[in-house]
Amino acid sequence: MTTERDYSTILGPVITEKATRISEYNQVAFRVPLDASKPQIKTAVENLFKVKVTAVNTIRVKGKTKRFRGIPGRRSDFKKAIVTLAEGDSIDVTTGI
Repeated sequence: MTTERDYSTILGPVITEKATRISEYNQVAFRVPLDASKPQIKTAVENLFKVKVTAVNTIRVKGKTKRFRGIPGRRSDFKKAIVTLAEGDSIDVTTGI
């Protein structure tokens, strides 16, 4: 049951230029649900990837207003978690779990 909850807490990695740049500081970015808390994110990352997490910072990203075929629409809001790992631990987000 806890593994299922861990998989639903971590929706996926954020793979952008800025997210790959923070890997120099032993950090990884994940997309998480809007209602996920920092302790939930910490335990999910520790259980799924078998690493030690020292800190979790979260960012709530507001959705943009975009046009789709001339009709204005809105992207959904999401939450991003920046996870700082302990010295010596690393996560390779380019490979599967």
